[in-house]
Amino acid sequence: MANAEKYVPRAKKVYLETIRDALKAEFGYTNEMQVPKLDKIVVNMGIGEATADSKKVKSAIKDLEAITGQKAAETRARKSIAGFKLREGMVVGAKVTLRKDRMYEFLDRLITIALPRVKDFRGLNGNSFDGRGNYAMGLREHIVFPEINYDQIDQMWGMDIVVCTTAPTDKEAKALLKHFQFPFTS
Repeated sequence: MANAEKYVPRAKKVYLETIRDALKAEFGYTNEMQVPKLDKIVVNMGIGEATADSKKVKSAIKDLEAITGQKAAETRARKSIAGFKLREGMVVGAKVTLRKDRMYEFLDRLITIALPRVKDFRGLNGNSFDGRGNYAMGLREHIVFPEINYDQIDQMWGMDIVVCTTAPTDKEAKALLKHFQFPFTS
């Protein structure tokens, strides 16, 4: 098995073979290290309405782990808020930080499978950058991912997805994501 080829995710292969060279030509980078690349993808699921039922919290975390293929970290309340029936330390969400090959696999599934399955999808807002080259988007339903069996879910969960890049400006980050086939409207 010494000369068995190592598996490389499809999105990573596209980045290495075409996107890097296209960005180099488009922005006139002189050094390979100047070319923007994906740094990480953070997937966050808020499950605050499930404070009364711990089974719903476990269900949401299980779904997030199925979608990302990685163990989710629980996010807990920092302060008690009586109006929301929330106590300090209660689980109010879950998040996963994807890097390297898992990040490229998730990005590929997001663009090719999940986004086309969103109801009334008209494209992504091209202005959702933070000024430092990171893009944030939200999904209303987690069932658009093929890992989720529609018949076995007890509640629909929304999720936030933040794509962090090494690009210094939003213009460069948008060009990078456009090359990855992000369906921007503007």
